[in-house]
Amino acid sequence: MTDTRTDPPAAAGERETLRAFLDYHRQTLALKCEGLTEEQLRLRSTPPSSMSLLGLVRHMADVERSWFRRRLAGEDLGGIYWSDDDPDGEFDNVDTASAEEAFSTWQGEIEHARAAEAACADLDAMTKTARQGDHYSLRWIMLHMIEEYARHNGHADLMRERIDGATGE
Repeated sequence: MTDTRTDPPAAAGERETLRAFLDYHRQTLALKCEGLTEEQLRLRSTPPSSMSLLGLVRHMADVERSWFRRRLAGEDLGGIYWSDDDPDGEFDNVDTASAEEAFSTWQGEIEHARAAEAACADLDAMTKTARQGDHYSLRWIMLHMIEEYARHNGHADLMRERIDGATGE
C-alpha cells in the first residue's frame, strides 16, 4: 500500500477541518483496498458476518448517497445496493459484483456529496428530508460521516491484514 493520503490541517476553520477529516477517511478506505484483486476484495471477514472490503465500499457509496443526496439535498433516490427487500445487499451480494463498478459508484457519490455540502451556506444548514422524524444539521452529518468511515476503516484494517498481512494507519 502506498500512502498518498492528505493529512488534515493542524489549524483551520471548522468546515475546512471537517472536510479534511472526511476526505482523509475516504482516502483511508481506498488505501485499505489498494492493490487487491477482485477476489480478495470479496473475501468475507469472519462468519457469520458478510462484511468484505468490497462490501464496505458499496456500503459507503450508499451511506454517502443517503446522507448528502437523499437527506441533505432532498433528492428522491433509493439505495444503490440495498432495498427494503434486501437491507444488507451492499454486503451480501458481492460474490459476482464488479469492483470497478463499486469504486466508480462510490467516487461518484463522493462527488455528489461534496457538491451537496458545498451548496449549503453554513454548517447549521438542516436536512430537507427527515430521518425517523428528525432533521439534522450539515455539521452533524459531517461528524457522523467521519465516525462512520473511522469505524469501518477499523474493520477494513483488520480485513486487509487477514488478506495479505498489510498493516498501517
